[in-house]
Amino acid sequence: QVQLVESGGGLVQPGGSLRLSCVASGSISSIYMMGWYRQVPGKQRELVATITNSGTKKYTYLVAGRFTISRDIAKNAVYLQMNSLKPEDTAVYYCWSGASNEEGTYDVWGQGTQVTVSS
Repeated sequence: QVQLVESGGGLVQPGGSLRLSCVASGSISSIYMMGWYRQVPGKQRELVATITNSGTKKYTYLVAGRFTISRDIAKNAVYLQMNSLKPEDTAVYYCWSGASNEEGTYDVWGQGTQVTVSS
């Protein structure tokens, strides 16, 4: 199994920046993709960005051009650099990993980290 631990959330003013980090442990070789989702109370969890093992990235249009996802394979880590933050970016951000085993693919989630954008 894979475990994920996030860090880097906090309070930031509109227009500011934050960098989220997520480190994976356990069955690292089973990971084929990592990414970030976010959720606000009363709404479904939504995809923010993903990155494959080969480096292919995907973003929701809501953050394209402001957020950058990156990955350090050697450190088993994925990062989300968030610039030009807006109040509507306020949410709990979850690190996600897609992994596989002999039974198929499965999702792994981190514990979540709060990001609050407010003046």
